Amino acid sequence: MKKKRVSLVGVAFAALLVLVVAFLLRVSLHRAPAVTLPETDTSGGGSGVVSETGQEAIRRVEVTPETVQRVIERLARPDNYSRTVTVERYWSDGGGQTTVNVRAADGWARIDVYEENEEQRHIIVGDGTSWIWYGADSPVFSGAAALNADEEQSIPTYEDILLLDTGDITLADYRALEGVNCIFVETAPDDLGYVDRWWVSVDSGLLVAAERLGATGVVYRMTGLSVEAGAVTGDAFQLPDGESLHTPQGSET
Repeated sequence: MKKKRVSLVGVAFAALLVLVVAFLLRVSLHRAPAVTLPETDTSGGGSGVVSETGQEAIRRVEVTPETVQRVIERLARPDNYSRTVTVERYWSDGGGQTTVNVRAADGWARIDVYEENEEQRHIIVGDGTSWIWYGADSPVFSGAAALNADEEQSIPTYEDILLLDTGDITLADYRALEGVNCIFVETAPDDLGYVDRWWVSVDSGLLVAAERLGATGVVYRMTGLSVEAGAVTGDAFQLPDGESLHTPQGSET
């Protein structure tokens, strides 16, 4: 009889232990995932681009308003790329559009700006200096760069997202924009009622679209979805007289 009582106590203890373990497993399975991001791959010429494996790992990280800044800060722009950016601005009685051709390499940028009813503007920015000329025959003006390459293009950058207070981010997730896989961020209205939206490409690490919305709708929009990597050569950084300012790494022209 005594043995039977001990056996029943043992069975009860074992059952209680199983319940405790099951409860702990359930809690751990429902715990919010940690943000574990890949290291930047700087091999193969020091491109600074997150590797293909790293980009895939970023895609698996849950993006929320609380985690999106930590995810985005691990993205890196390609060292050598070109693209065309369209900038649209709208106001109460009209609007305007600017087309910007961008070629960037090794921290240098060649920016060709085409605005409606205005002369073409050409800008080279690098090593803290800007060279600017209009049309093909105008003189070249140079001096200390007052604006960085993004400001010369009249576009924001994803670094602007990193400066936000987390509480100002109302929505963040993954979504596709015209076939481009992006990290999407939207802010709460600011003091003037404007809402900002950004789409950052997971593949290129570049901001590929942005909008600012006011009470009447979109007041600013930029798009630059198609990015060509590795195609920029030295002729992008030539002045009208043929002087070459920079030769991209790995390029002979």
